[in-house]
Amino acid sequence: EELDLVPEEVPFEVVYEDRELVVVDKPAGLVVHPAPGHWRGTLVHGLLFRFPEMEALNGVRRPGIVHRLDATTSGLLVVARNGRAMEELVRCFQQRRVQKEYLALVFGRPSPSEGRIDLPLGRDPLHRKRMAVVEGGRDSLTLYRTLWTRDGTSLVRRDLRTGRTHQIRVHLRALGCPLVGDRVYAHGRPTPFSPDRVFLHAWRLG
Repeated sequence: EELDLVPEEVPFEVVYEDRELVVVDKPAGLVVHPAPGHWRGTLVHGLLFRFPEMEALNGVRRPGIVHRLDATTSGLLVVARNGRAMEELVRCFQQRRVQKEYLALVFGRPSPSEGRIDLPLGRDPLHRKRMAVVEGGRDSLTLYRTLWTRDGTSLVRRDLRTGRTHQIRVHLRALGCPLVGDRVYAHGRPTPFSPDRVFLHAWRLG
């Protein structure tokens, strides 16, 4: 979709950069790219402000964006700085050559403490704005390992082998250990966070 993007100064950290790409640490609450209700002040606007050469990729909603994080999730995101890098990064994600590990604080204690969740995901037939484990859904694989458990919560490391919408959140719920702060998939659970934050952090990207 054609969109006139005006660069804006938006707060985020850059943890790595070279001539082809940048890796940013996206804070929770920051929307990655323009969408209904968020036409200004996104990560894309901030990237165009800090890296003016990305203007060459302008004209669409997501210049340089090859994957994304939910607004409520923090952590590492790789962004292409030119068309060649964008094509190659898209290919890497399509071929599942990208390693993505997350840290998540969940309610309860996962059982077993280490394993894999291989459940297909699709639109929730009863709530179209949510995802769910559904028969005939897209294949979705998450590996996990519990790092510690205390006070009714556990810190879990997640290794995503696929990148479906809300994959971690839905798989955690299916495991019986929903994400702390998740108002969609852990409705009614207590949370210490504001609505723009869940305890999910994209910790490692390779």
